[in-house]
Amino acid sequence: MTQAVLNPQRLMQVLSTPVISEKATMVAEKRNQVVFRVLRDATKPEIKAAVELLFKVDVESVQVTNIKGKVKRTARGTGRRNHVKKAYVCLKAGQELNFAQEGI
Repeated sequence: MTQAVLNPQRLMQVLSTPVISEKATMVAEKRNQVVFRVLRDATKPEIKAAVELLFKVDVESVQVTNIKGKVKRTARGTGRRNHVKKAYVCLKAGQELNFAQEGI
């Protein structure tokens, strides 16, 4: 299977935001993984290429999860929050991402 050439402009848009939560911090410490919100149509190879391009680190693997938006009730009826796709990016041994220093 040959890997298609990935568009750099597309890769810049694949990652939406890093997820900063208790679970994300625990996963980062125990499994050397970083959690990102990504575009809903992003693929694992795109996510891997985007992290490697933007943060200059080596990625071992990527796991994705689709999270359905919650149904919320208001005075006008019911609605639904947007669906979200999250990527758990496993970094190779010795690699590290620090968001506090990356933005400088």
